[in-house]
Amino acid sequence: MSVRVRAARVRAALLTLVAFFVVAGTATGCAGGDERPQVVVTTNILGDITREIVGDEADVSVLMKPNADPHSFGLSAVQAAELESADLVVYNGLGLEENVLRHVEAAHGAGVATFAAGEAADPLTFHAGEKGGPDDEAGEPDPHFWTDPDRVRKAVGLITDQVVEHVDGVNEKAVRDNAEHYGGQLANLTTSMEKSFAAIPEDRRALVTNHHVFGYLADRFGFRVIGAVIPSGTTLASPSSSDLRSLTQAMAKAKVRTVFADSSQPTRLAEVLRQEMGGDVDVVSLYSESLTEEGKGAGTYLEMMRANTSAMAEGLTSD
Repeated sequence: MSVRVRAARVRAALLTLVAFFVVAGTATGCAGGDERPQVVVTTNILGDITREIVGDEADVSVLMKPNADPHSFGLSAVQAAELESADLVVYNGLGLEENVLRHVEAAHGAGVATFAAGEAADPLTFHAGEKGGPDDEAGEPDPHFWTDPDRVRKAVGLITDQVVEHVDGVNEKAVRDNAEHYGGQLANLTTSMEKSFAAIPEDRRALVTNHHVFGYLADRFGFRVIGAVIPSGTTLASPSSSDLRSLTQAMAKAKVRTVFADSSQPTRLAEVLRQEMGGDVDVVSLYSESLTEEGKGAGTYLEMMRANTSAMAEGLTSD
């Protein structure tokens, strides 16, 4: 083989290699350019709210499945890794996501922007004694802020600011327009709830729930919290026989005959309470801590709150 032929073959091989790396680099660059910013949200209620704000400007990934319990749901290894690759993590905070907070903290430690919506929404604290709060958690912040739509409106504005600040590539005007539109829907929700609850007589504005979850709603709309079957702000606690006895006495004194139980939780304890009260207790299901699948009654936050308002008004006015 002549030197000229060998040189030609070497040049051809080199050109082939150069072409390969140029194509590969171009493909890699295109793939990188197509990557969309990602917001990861822990609970499905906050996930729905965040999607309304973000719209089509970024991908929103929600870790908690429909009908799950925010106090007890956990993450897969893939979901934990997803947190650490997000542009922004939105979570409730105040101890709500008990099995997930360490992963959120790990993501924050890795440099991911994180935002605790509950901590920024002017949280209330649990109250003991006559207000029906859990004695062992008195003074602790209550994480269930979403039962007050006015606080959700405040959270919407704060989440919007976080998205604009930390999620590169989003159209700020589009995000803020989405937030403004959703804020109007939340204002309408508040008005609708006020109208529905106004029909409930003052002496029937008393709540007993499966655990302490409606403190914000009670504070906003003028209800009294008599107590809870599980005397705690978390579903992971358990009532004692003396707890149930104290609750039945408080219910009898307040002439309460309706217990509101979360639809995602077993109603066994509420049924035990019914037996304690001689069977003269109605157990009404509410969607208090989790959305359902789409079309199953509470696929969005707005659907959930409207369904709860209707169920509460009916449960507290029926004879």
